[in-house]
Amino acid sequence: MNYTLTYDQYQQGLEQGKFLGLKCNSCNAVTFPPMAVCRECSGSDCGVTELKGEGTLKTFTVIRVAPEGRKPPYLVAIAELNEGPWVLGNLEDVVPDEADMSLIGKKVKLGSKLSPGDVYSKGDAQVITFTLV
Repeated sequence: MNYTLTYDQYQQGLEQGKFLGLKCNSCNAVTFPPMAVCRECSGSDCGVTELKGEGTLKTFTVIRVAPEGRKPPYLVAIAELNEGPWVLGNLEDVVPDEADMSLIGKKVKLGSKLSPGDVYSKGDAQVITFTLV
């Protein structure tokens, strides 16, 4: 299968501070992180698009029991990007024990950081992060 945007291209974009996703030429939905098909209509006629990296925090959880190699506690959140997709990432610069429901609805900016690989991954990778605006 020929991919419009490969995982390696997506990772390289994150390293450069670019948020590359796919925009469907059939329904105009934006898929981020990119997948093989459109998240809305399952179409494969998609083009690469760069997202602004801004959104609204929808939910979060405090991770207190972490996978091997990770140091708890930390925050994992979901944000809705201005372009439409919902994205999972780590919420940075918020003390986990002080996180409360007042965070919901706050504006966030996307970023990324290098996360070390573990026994379940192919190695080190850029992961999505959020910071409050």
